[in-house]
Amino acid sequence: MKTAVHRHLLVFALLSVTCVGLVLAGCGDSGEDPSPAPDYAKKLAGAPAPLASLYEQANELLPGGTDAFDERIKGLHGYPAVVNVWASWCGPCRAEFPVFQKTAAAMGKKVGFLGVNAQDNDDAANTFLSTHQVPYPSYTDPDADIAHDLGATHGYPATAFYDAEGNLTYTKSGPFENQAELEDAIRQYAINGDSG
Repeated sequence: MKTAVHRHLLVFALLSVTCVGLVLAGCGDSGEDPSPAPDYAKKLAGAPAPLASLYEQANELLPGGTDAFDERIKGLHGYPAVVNVWASWCGPCRAEFPVFQKTAAAMGKKVGFLGVNAQDNDDAANTFLSTHQVPYPSYTDPDADIAHDLGATHGYPATAFYDAEGNLTYTKSGPFENQAELEDAIRQYAINGDSG
């Protein structure tokens, strides 16, 4: 009887350690090399005024909460927008960043790009951004208020799409795997304004 109990305890302990390891692996470093993008912002030179003012704040963390974020979205009226909700501690977010770097550089003269750094601390986020530069700013969202308003309630990363009238049309939970997948979603939900 003692042997059976010991065997069950051993199996339980091994399963517990495995589960904890999987959770930590999903929330830690993705193992990818940092992908700095100093040239991506240069590709957006000559963007129309509302978009140009956005990209002048490339790679910055902006304060102001939901009010400042909502004002920025209103200021982009006439242009569709894509909002990436991320955190420096989120492995899938880190892995997805190169997709946003490339897509923003390719489509940023027609579509506004923004980030929301949710449930993170500014020091960790700035350290992450120093090696994972994006050509657009991110709003700080320590209590996930903006993320909640966007419908990003099932974890990070999440991506919200706004049409040119400033209407939130769709929020996707989970990472985009490649540039083509993100560009297709931008055309469908932001440019064409389909609701999900």
